[in-house]
Amino acid sequence: MLRPNTAQLAYGSATVVLATVALLLLSGTTTTLGIAAVCVATLLLGILVAVTMPRREQPVKPSERKEVRVPAQRVGAGVDTRIPS
Repeated sequence: MLRPNTAQLAYGSATVVLATVALLLLSGTTTTLGIAAVCVATLLLGILVAVTMPRREQPVKPSERKEVRVPAQRVGAGVDTRIPS
């Protein structure tokens, strides 16, 4: 089994948290069994969302990345660096 990527973990976690809050508010349950059932249902929903999310076909190759070159700063540019005698 492949490891989930960052996007899958983020979407699955967000689904679990938001669905749990929404279902608890909408159902109005206060019993332990009801809360446990909502938590299990939303956990399964989050796993389903993470697993069914489309994966990237090919990973990004290092050769496709563009190198960003930043020019070096001049030390003492515009300042008189001579030592007075």
